Amino acid sequence: MGRSLVKTALSHNDLVAAVGRTFESSPECMKNLQDEHPNCLGLLCDIRARETVKRVIDRTLERFGRIDIIANCSGYGVIGSCEDQDEYDIRNQFETNFTGTLNMIQLSLPYFRERRRGRYLIFSSTSGALGVPGLGPYCASKYAVEGLMESMLYEVDSFNIKGTLVEPGHMRRDDIGHLVSPNATTANAHNLSSPLPLYGHFLVKPPSEPYNTSTSPAAHARRMLMWLGDKQPASAVKAAHLVWQLGHCSYPPLRLILGTYAVESIRDRLKCIIEEIEDWKHLSFPMEEQQPPVGKDKASTSLGPSS
Repeated sequence: MGRSLVKTALSHNDLVAAVGRTFESSPECMKNLQDEHPNCLGLLCDIRARETVKRVIDRTLERFGRIDIIANCSGYGVIGSCEDQDEYDIRNQFETNFTGTLNMIQLSLPYFRERRRGRYLIFSSTSGALGVPGLGPYCASKYAVEGLMESMLYEVDSFNIKGTLVEPGHMRRDDIGHLVSPNATTANAHNLSSPLPLYGHFLVKPPSEPYNTSTSPAAHARRMLMWLGDKQPASAVKAAHLVWQLGHCSYPPLRLILGTYAVESIRDRLKCIIEEIEDWKHLSFPMEEQQPPVGKDKASTSLGPSS
């Protein structure tokens, strides 16, 4: 999604700082991007490390003089049961998905506040709105991002700072074209014109014995990816165009749900929540005291003279 969004923005002649991950991309790779397009600045960042995030913001301001929109597409997940995921797996998912997002927001908010304008496009997931067996800690980190953004946007609304949580479903990796021209090299695996691994941001954890069955709910996420293969219903290219338009929308939604799978899954989840609330709300309210029927109340005592 990040790669498609960069290409979409450059096709509209926007100024773009494309930020690669330090443990995946090389400085030479990112430099090739800016050599290929004059509006593109190739940078590297480990979003878990605040100093590298600050360096990216400073370099972007130094090159372009301003930042209008920040899109955070960084994400990492481990597919496996909650019990099988060790401390490193869980911490790395939270440090990447939640703490990384918080680093980016805290370091850029002073600039946006001073300008009294700015826009955040934060990529969440359908897993930020519903629990998925086999993705427990990943879902938890995305739930945390959703709570952070929803709270923060109340705080910064008076500074004309807006943001949207982008919740994509299963995206088809159909962005295989060149960044600018057909002469762009495809030799480098990290070039914007090169193919990407189908689910490079997920690690599949070998299951332990209790969860190693063909019908185990903990293997749901793994089975789902194998079943979908390369036939995901939603297009990453079309989604990138929608997100680009969202960045230029005057009154953006808090959440943008992308793909029919995402819409139907989240809608069904919310419907179940509403139904459950209605079924059990009687436990949350005190029962009204029984009022005696009209005309059946206790006999009143007359203070007047008897006949």
